[in-house]
Amino acid sequence: MARAIDLAWRGWGRVQPNPLVGAVVLSGGQCVAEGWHAEYGEAHAEALALAYAGERARGATLVVTLEPCTHQGKQPPCVDAILRAGIARVVAALTDPNPIASGGATRLQAAGLEVEMGLLADAAVAQNAAFLHRLRNHTRPFVALKLATSLDGYIADASGRSRWISGAEARDYIHWLRAGFDAIAVGGRTARADDPSLTVRGSVQPRVTPRRIVFTAIADLPDTAGLIRTAREIPTLVLAAPAVPADAVRRLEARGVSVVRAESLERALMSLREMGINSLLVEGGGRLAGALLAAELVDRYYLVQSPLWLGDGSIPAIQGLPGVSLEQAKPWRVVERRSLGSDTLLVLDRDPCLPES
Repeated sequence: MARAIDLAWRGWGRVQPNPLVGAVVLSGGQCVAEGWHAEYGEAHAEALALAYAGERARGATLVVTLEPCTHQGKQPPCVDAILRAGIARVVAALTDPNPIASGGATRLQAAGLEVEMGLLADAAVAQNAAFLHRLRNHTRPFVALKLATSLDGYIADASGRSRWISGAEARDYIHWLRAGFDAIAVGGRTARADDPSLTVRGSVQPRVTPRRIVFTAIADLPDTAGLIRTAREIPTLVLAAPAVPADAVRRLEARGVSVVRAESLERALMSLREMGINSLLVEGGGRLAGALLAAELVDRYYLVQSPLWLGDGSIPAIQGLPGVSLEQAKPWRVVERRSLGSDTLLVLDRDPCLPES
């Protein structure tokens, strides 16, 4: 199952809104075939693995990260392929929460196959957190917050410079990460201070280019900002307050920027979901991060910590987050820890979307 989860990552940035899925066929205690969902609309992981296995699939075990589907969509039902292949046992990490596709385990059991659910479910949940969120929360996107900080928790030095706190390997990882989200966002101050491009420039080219979003109440981005100058090439959206000056809106719209007014962060996120944005990666700054965390609107936190100190007067990673007592503080679940060159990555989920029994 760990191998199947590793394989599933190969579809990152290419399969959404479908889930990431990997599959392994075992025969005689040996792996005889592998497969993964590589491209939206193309073959599913199970079908590929079974095709590679051929006659070796008869009487074998299929290990897959998600319950095999039962419906005819862009691809035929995986359950039918499993039955034709002569698989004797299916082990799946997660029950499929999609009511259109679910029910595969029941059909397989009715056909006489042995079915086991729940192996490495926590890892599979973490991998497909955005997919699970989309099906179980219909009001807003899955929101991930990414911050690159110093050891003492700052995102920029006292003069506001943040390039580069993190090293090359961490920056490569962030470009890979961006490829799997529908939109990438920053706050207005970060947009003005850093002039980010918010594009994907890594090894994975996303199937659909992520939209770029700026949270800024008064929509005061200068015409010289890269986000504004390239708005006709890459979809760019500004989320502003209801009282935003009309001339600011007209100026941005004339440059190809879409402007949406929202009275709160919650309403802004609801608007994004209504626009088809199911996952959002927020990359700062500190005020936006603090506001989202205070409103409990962050589902995942990617912290990249670099081995340096910036000291007093630097720009804190999170601002405006109300204090709580130690007894009131709610721990987040650690999803991943690893090195990115000299930097350290920590991934945490606030309220993991646990699989249904």
